Amino acid sequence: MEKEVKFNKYCKEELTINELQEFMEIGYLSSKELVMYYLDRIASYDQDGRCLNSILEVNPDSIFIAESLDHERKVKGIRGPLHGIPVLLKDNIDTADSMHTSAGTLALENNISTKDAFLVERLREAGAVILGKTNMTELANGMASDMWAGYSSRGGQVLNPYGDPNLFVGGSSSGSAVAVAANFTVLSIGTETDASILSPAIQNSVVGIKPTVGLVSRSGIIPFTYSQDTAGPFARTVTDAALLLETLVGYDQRDTATHKSFDRCDIDYSSHLDKKGLEGARIGVFRNASDKFYQSGEYSEDLFLQAIHNLNDQGANIIDNIEIPSFNREWKLGVGLYELKHSLDNYLSQLPPQSPVHSISQLIQFNNKIEKRALKYGQNKLEQREKLQNTLRSPEYLKAKIDDLYFSQEKGIDYTLEKYNLDAILFPSYVGSTICAKAGYPTIAVPAGYMENGRPFGVTFAGTAFSEGTLIKVAYAFEQATKARKAPCVDNFETV
Repeated sequence: MEKEVKFNKYCKEELTINELQEFMEIGYLSSKELVMYYLDRIASYDQDGRCLNSILEVNPDSIFIAESLDHERKVKGIRGPLHGIPVLLKDNIDTADSMHTSAGTLALENNISTKDAFLVERLREAGAVILGKTNMTELANGMASDMWAGYSSRGGQVLNPYGDPNLFVGGSSSGSAVAVAANFTVLSIGTETDASILSPAIQNSVVGIKPTVGLVSRSGIIPFTYSQDTAGPFARTVTDAALLLETLVGYDQRDTATHKSFDRCDIDYSSHLDKKGLEGARIGVFRNASDKFYQSGEYSEDLFLQAIHNLNDQGANIIDNIEIPSFNREWKLGVGLYELKHSLDNYLSQLPPQSPVHSISQLIQFNNKIEKRALKYGQNKLEQREKLQNTLRSPEYLKAKIDDLYFSQEKGIDYTLEKYNLDAILFPSYVGSTICAKAGYPTIAVPAGYMENGRPFGVTFAGTAFSEGTLIKVAYAFEQATKARKAPCVDNFETV
């Protein structure tokens, strides 16, 4: 009875990886008990009660996996910090087990992969427990212009655990962020093309890291683009996000983008967790977003100013109102249009013969046959891409790709970092997501408070390629100084 009381007390406090490992080492907690606790919370608040709907599928083997890792702990010791720690995966990440990989589509609801995604291999090797798959915006928001963020035909609508149930949940890694925020898991994985990690992290008051493209392998992930796709971690603390990122990083022969980072695979991001990491750091504050953003419900002038004051109080050198020359340019759609057509068709074409679809055209036809179930918001994005010709040799595509790189890197992030001699750029919310996505550069989202209606607000720190260590350093120092995050109460919709 004493052990059970302690177990319930510890888990309800949203413990970190290091705290959970300490309790498992002294026998107050086991991985099996931890998994059972999260399964109970999923049953009580995600699939019943509050019905947040962030979980699309639970791994039927999760308890067996946890039991084997508990036994291994006793016999051999632990593999590392993720030993016995539950992790949820976005539903576009392949797993070679009993779970399906569908990207939220009904056409792929019975799709079982024959091989783990590379990042899943890394997680299993580290001793993580793959707890299940999370709901997401269908096809990573490649389905329909009017589709709500967090909605999929297979999984329905993900809800925000804070405040009003109509609060924006962010997309497309909505379920991954909500599951961490509502304490249905310790960690989760999302993917981003543009804002798909950063947006739900901000909206659900968790930490999200969008890494440099090529730092984390994309093989085994249902693709959206070649140029911008990446997977990344969600956690409730910068420390846990850094520990998860360390595990995900790795050179993969199947993903050419990782070849440029082969000598960065053993980076110890934990070494950058310095409470004094802001002392002397040069932080450029960006204030020139669109009027539409500043007038939206996503922005709080008071909370953004408070974040800047906090940085200054921690010894950062604030360079205010910096210029990013290309920020407000009209970015062309060519890269996303053509790369989704090519990459998704390639993925579908390699599915086994029994799959009902092997191309975008067949996917559109499949959806039309079950229109009432599959087309609540239509599929105009898919139909637009189906009509494209010449794919990746199109002049429109090639020119857009070159422009994206030039204006996001040389005339964008790199230009600004060099001009002002910055360590990082501070953005309100996730307004810098597009230019960083075009550049393939890293960004980290951190909670920064709550508006009067309970809506979470956050900030993002961005830098140049492979500057994850620096970003983790400043984000950690900011987090430790502010302690801004509050856990949602999924029972009554109020923050505690």
